[in-house]
Amino acid sequence: MLDVVIRNGRVVDGTGNPWFFGDVGVKDGQIASVGRIDQEALRIVDVHGSVIAPGFIDGHCHSDLMIFDHPHSEIKVRQGVTTEVVGNCGLAPAPYVKTYAEALKSYVQPVLGATSWEWPWETPEQYMEHLAGSGPSENLATYVAHGALRISVMGFENRPATSQELDRMKAILEEGLRAGAIGLSIGLLYAPGSYTTREELANLCSVLPKYDGLLSTHIRGEGNNLIPSVKEVIWIAEKSGIPLHISHLKAAGKKNWGKVLEALELIEDARARGMDVTCDVYPYNAGSTTLTTVLPPWVLEGGIEGTLAAFRDNDLRRRIRDELGQEQTTWDNLVCSTGWQAVIISATHTEANRHLEGLSIAEIAEQRSQHPVDCIMDLLLEENGRISIVYFHMSDDDVKQVIGYEKALIASDSLTCETGKPHPRLYGTFPRVFAKYVRQQRILSLEQAVRKLTSFPVQRFKLGKRGLIVPGYVADLTVFNPDTIQDHATFENPRQYPDGISHVWVNGKETLIDAQHTYARAGSLIRTTSCCHHH
Repeated sequence: MLDVVIRNGRVVDGTGNPWFFGDVGVKDGQIASVGRIDQEALRIVDVHGSVIAPGFIDGHCHSDLMIFDHPHSEIKVRQGVTTEVVGNCGLAPAPYVKTYAEALKSYVQPVLGATSWEWPWETPEQYMEHLAGSGPSENLATYVAHGALRISVMGFENRPATSQELDRMKAILEEGLRAGAIGLSIGLLYAPGSYTTREELANLCSVLPKYDGLLSTHIRGEGNNLIPSVKEVIWIAEKSGIPLHISHLKAAGKKNWGKVLEALELIEDARARGMDVTCDVYPYNAGSTTLTTVLPPWVLEGGIEGTLAAFRDNDLRRRIRDELGQEQTTWDNLVCSTGWQAVIISATHTEANRHLEGLSIAEIAEQRSQHPVDCIMDLLLEENGRISIVYFHMSDDDVKQVIGYEKALIASDSLTCETGKPHPRLYGTFPRVFAKYVRQQRILSLEQAVRKLTSFPVQRFKLGKRGLIVPGYVADLTVFNPDTIQDHATFENPRQYPDGISHVWVNGKETLIDAQHTYARAGSLIRTTSCCHHH
């Protein structure tokens, strides 16, 4: 007898092939049969012509710590997500060593959120054990993160690693890959990633081929330096002989709009040479990050303490003001091309500045009768460096281009945000793909959109037998109505759940029924199979 039969659905199986009417039978956490099913079942769910799709994969997000505080992952499950990939952009809570504990925390907290509890792990492997033991409602997979790795070995020092330091980083990376991490993620926009040369990165990446590890990259510059930054990561991957995945591909700043076409051509050229290169994109024209990322890279040396110390020095303040006031060649001064009105405070650390959430830096500077650069320095001092921002710096046309690109998958890049006004992608990414880009704009067909959220990310991140509705595959399933699926999260009011997603199964357990979370916690840690190939 089957555990459940999902009846009368439009089966969109994840391959990109046209949908067909059918039923899906589930037993012991796996898909048992697909088609017209007459077998008996403990439970029958008639979905009346809704779409039955594989569960959506959020292949790029920052839920690394949130999952411990919110193991039910309601924000994601209610969007039809059954698996999240964490450890992105070089940011992760491990490795976590006593010497640099505070440095690591100040580095990751603006993106991963703060925790009131002590982190009980040191190595990436131990972090993964804690993830596995947290009993989440969704599946999780992780990278080893380069920023955390470098901090654990050399803090925030702006210099090349010594050969001993590099060996230490390689050993920790290898241990993480052996434990089943997907690969290495780097964030070259953020210090200390930004202090690393491409040669040092290629050297570190020499560990990856043995484990079939993926290099995932937040590139060095997404504005004026977009093209050289894409070339740089392709060079690193080519030199190391590894697959490359470029995170949240975009062209930031008005004068760079249209450059995504050139970036996509670089990916196509690399693929034509036999390199395995892909990218991802989120379906919004605004990004979200920390306020410190707009600063000149040298200001971030020594971690947050060093940054705040620089703001207290009048000469350094003047230098920061001068540098932010003009285009730069060695780093991307995004504010120069977009202006301070495009930078919106999404979350502050203290109660005192909560009223500023939702306002632009231009508006706050005017209220305070200050130069915008003085304004951000003072704000960061008041908030101990912890301010999240939403940044309107992309063109809709560019976003559309990448969303329609065959080798781009779609992910949320959502940041954890306990307070304030998080970017609406946290609550809205997956339903928005179907509402905006399938139903309204017809950039993607229903089947193409499902492939970009299911089988493509599964293949890319080596998540095992998931992402397709095929007998023998894991029963991670999402049921939605393609006519009513709709995101409601806005920049003004982001904490709103979507409509049109009725049922979700995770590993065969019903986790959402009639859009209500069952509080099942059937998720697991997915370790890549390649960790066992070469022993």
